[in-house]
Amino acid sequence: MITKGKTRMFGVSPYSGSIGAEVTGIDLCGDIAGTQFERLNAALLEHEVLFFRDQAMEPQDHARLAALFGEPQCHEAYPHVAGYPQLTILENDKANPSKIEMWHTDMTFRPCPPLGSILHGVIVPERGGDTLFSSMSAAFEGLSGKMQSFLSGLTAVHDFRHGFKESIREPGGLERLGGMISANPPVEHPVVRTHPVSGKKGLYVNSLFTVAIKDMKDKESESLLAFLFDHAITPEYTCRFRWQVNSVAFWDNRITQHKPVNDYWPAHRKMQRITIDDDSRPV
Repeated sequence: MITKGKTRMFGVSPYSGSIGAEVTGIDLCGDIAGTQFERLNAALLEHEVLFFRDQAMEPQDHARLAALFGEPQCHEAYPHVAGYPQLTILENDKANPSKIEMWHTDMTFRPCPPLGSILHGVIVPERGGDTLFSSMSAAFEGLSGKMQSFLSGLTAVHDFRHGFKESIREPGGLERLGGMISANPPVEHPVVRTHPVSGKKGLYVNSLFTVAIKDMKDKESESLLAFLFDHAITPEYTCRFRWQVNSVAFWDNRITQHKPVNDYWPAHRKMQRITIDDDSRPV
C-alpha cells in the first residue's frame, strides 16, 4: 500500500506471508496526526507488527509516539531511562546474558495485559540478536473447525512467578521481585481471545506465562498446552526481524507472540521499549 502525503510517500510492504510489514515514508520523531496516524494504526491492525528503519528516536520521541496509542505500562522488573519510568532498558552483554529465551506475549500475568510495545534498537550487535514474531490469528485460523470450537470454551491460568522463575532463583531475586509477585497473583484469560478492534480471533496462551488450562486434569492440560505452544510457532505463521541501529518494531500484543534470538553473546545489545496499556481484559 503506497499513499502520498505532503512531503513523503507512506508505504507499507508486507514482511512475510502471515505477519509483519515494513513501513517507510514516516518520521516517528515528528508529529503524527490525522490521516497519517489513521494509516499507521490501520497497518498495525492488519499486519500485527510493524518495522521501521533509520528512526533516531530520543526518549521524548519514543514517549510521544507511544502516547498516541495509550498510557504506558511500567515494568518494575527492569531498569528504565532516567526521567522516563515508562521507557524500559533491555541491555545484555558478556557480564549480563539475556534470560528471556521463550516465545511469549508480554505480561499476560496481568488482568489487563498490554495493547502493544514499541522497541527501539540503540546498540545492535554486528550479527545475531534478531527477534521472531508469530501471528496468533494465523495460528488460530490454521486449526480445524472442531479444535477452534473446543478451544473457544476454555480458560487458561497465567502466572508471573512462572515467567520469572530464573530471576526469582537468583541471589536476592525474591527480595527484588517480591513486590511484583505480591501485586501479580495468577490470573485467568480465555484460551482464544477476540481482538477488541479488528475482531480477529487468536490463540492466547504462551509458554512463558501460561501454566494450566482451567478445569482439566494435569496431564490433559500439559498435553494440550504443549500442542498449542508448538502450533503457535509454526514457521508459516512467523517472521524474523533483523535489527539495525535505530530500527523500531511495534507489535500488537493482543494478537502476537515474539521471541528474542540470543545468538549474539557475548556481544553488546541495548534496546529501549515502551509498553502501552490496555484498559480492558481479554475476552
